[in-house]
Parts: sequence; C-alpha cells; structure tokens
Amino acid sequence: MVAGGHATSPQQLLADAVAAMRRGDSASALSCVAQAQELAPYDPHVRMQKALIHRASGALPAALAALDEALALDPYNFLALLSKGAVVEKLSGERRAARVYENALKLAPTEANLPPNLKSPLARAREVVEKTREALATYLADQVGPLEAVGGELAQRRLEEAIGVYAGVRKVYQHEPLLLHYPRLAAIPFYPRELFPWLPELEAATPMVQAELKAALETRMDAFAPYIAFPPDVPTNQWEELNHSPRWSSLFLWKDGVRQDPVCEACPQTAELLSRLPMAHQPGFAPTAMFSALDAHTHIPPHTGSTNVRLLCHLPLILPGPARFRVGNEERSWEMGKAWVFDDTIEHEAWNDADELRVILIFDVWNPFLEIGERERINAMLAARNAFYAG
Repeated sequence: MVAGGHATSPQQLLADAVAAMRRGDSASALSCVAQAQELAPYDPHVRMQKALIHRASGALPAALAALDEALALDPYNFLALLSKGAVVEKLSGERRAARVYENALKLAPTEANLPPNLKSPLARAREVVEKTREALATYLADQVGPLEAVGGELAQRRLEEAIGVYAGVRKVYQHEPLLLHYPRLAAIPFYPRELFPWLPELEAATPMVQAELKAALETRMDAFAPYIAFPPDVPTNQWEELNHSPRWSSLFLWKDGVRQDPVCEACPQTAELLSRLPMAHQPGFAPTAMFSALDAHTHIPPHTGSTNVRLLCHLPLILPGPARFRVGNEERSWEMGKAWVFDDTIEHEAWNDADELRVILIFDVWNPFLEIGERERINAMLAARNAFYAG
C-alpha cells in the first residue's frame, strides 16, 4: 500500500500515529491507525493504539470499543485488560471495573518483569479489586443476617467463611497432610467444643499443669530441645530461621507414641491427666504430648501436619502478652484457661507478640468423626506401610 507516495507498513503507520498524537493531531493519528488496520486486520496492537488515541482525546466509549476489539483478537492480553479496567472505572465506577481488573491481575507479569510505567496502573487495579471485595463481603454479611441465627458454632463459622470466600477476601484451605490423608473428613480449622466433652476437665487443671511446668522450667530447661531439627542433607525451606534454634523448643511427655518416662515422672499429675484423655494412640506415630515454648517476638511460619485422622489440642500455660494463632482463614488469640482443638493438616502459623516466653501444652487426639473400627484399621495401615518399606 502507498501513503503519501511512499511504501509503508503497519509498523510505520503506527509510528506516524504516535508522531501525530505528539503534535496534538488526533484526526491524523486515527487516519494512520485506520490504514494500519486495513494492512493488519488481526493485529491486536493496532486496535490498542486506536484505543490509546481515543482515550487521550477523551472519547472513552470509543476507546472501550477498540479495547474490546483487541481482546476479541487476543483474550489473554494483559495490557488490554488493564487498560479496559481503567476505562471502565472512569465510565462506570470501581465496582464494574473490579471485574475487569480481576482478570488482568490473573495475567499480570511478576514484579521483576513488570515495566516501570505499568507499576502504578497495576497497583491501582489491586486497590480497586481489594476495596470492592471488602465492600462485597460487608454487603453479603448484611444481606445474609446475623450468624447466630444459622445454628451452632460450626454452622456459624462455615457461613462466615463462605461469605469471605464468595466475596474473594478469603482463600479456600484444604487438608494438606504430610503423611496420610483420610478421605471424607471435613476440613474444619477449629473444631466445635461440644465434640470434646473432656475440655472443661482439661481447662480446670490449668493451675496444676502450670505448677508442674514451672518446676520443669526451673530444673529441666536444658531438656527443652529445638522443635525444628533437620539433618544437614534436608532442605529447610521456610524453617531456615528456626532450624536447630532454641527460639522454638519443646519438652516431650509422649513422643511418636512413646511415653517419655523421665518427663512424665517429673510432671506426674499432668501425665495422669493426659492418660485419661482420648489421645490418639498409633504405635510408632502417636500420641505426641509436649510443652511447646516460643520465645518473645518469634513467628512460626505457615505449615501443615502429618494426618487428618488426628487433631491437636492446645492449652495455654504461660501467656506474658499477646499471642496469636491462625488456622486457614481463622485467627485467634490464646486465652488463659481456654483450650481449643484444631486440624493441623490445614495450613497454620503462630506468633508470640509478647516480650517474654510463651508456653502451651500440645497433644493429639483422634478425629471425633472416625469410628472405632476405622481407628484400628488406620493403625494397621500405618504399621503395614512401615513394614513394607522395612522389608
């Protein structure tokens, strides 16, 4: 094709359009783009250039139409989606733009590969999406009504989390066991108290356990060992900071199903109490019961446990200040005299925000939704796996 007596190309015409825009001549710029579109009808970049010219001249509906043309040719064009979101935001507001921005964010390059001129528009896209999701979550909660009206604790937490997931402000967390996943058990972060009728007995024993812990801290502090202790040939991943560190240490009363007699003899009432509770007895695996000590201002990073056939119980014993615990989407603060039971195969993490040592009692119990016959056969399955590899 010839323009102005000279052979030309789509690339040259787009360059001429840019030059015309710099002169403030949008009519000539659009003429160049129209010619380029005739030469390259399936090139989305030509449509995006047309959108840019319309946007610069304030013709936002025309810019939106050109961006839709570009996306019809290339639905996964990140820049076209990001630009469309900005145009929709100006035309129709943040809520409509958020739906477009969400798709753009899914295709966004990594920070290292992001051109500097796109950092601010991408940050705006994230801001609009987050703001809109939070507003949607609030609106849904208002429309659904009081959580207390739906039923017990489990139903309330389910509905609350569903609202957050539906609005996009919460993730979906599933079981991620390191050893054994047992199918068809619900992924419940914190289990309802009514499933564990022995919790009041445990909580009432807090002063007694505290007294025995105090004696252990005074006489056996050197027996507290780092909880994370990987051998040199094992990758530490998120545990690098705490690997072989006394900042998170433990004193075991039971370990991998074996009673630690010296510690149990030093804490006889605590050991006797635990023996009355429905700890998960799995030869070679469980129960595990321990005093878990976390130094001041120390964070246990997100991680998951070995199997969902058993759950973990926490009883706080030393709380010198604020200390938090997250399982899935739910974060709680420990309170003295109150225990909880949670599924540690759901991602969880802990913080000691206080200025002094925090200590809790941790032990594992059977998942209450398992029947006795299942427990027996799960133990047989675990033992058979060990024998298989040992042979």
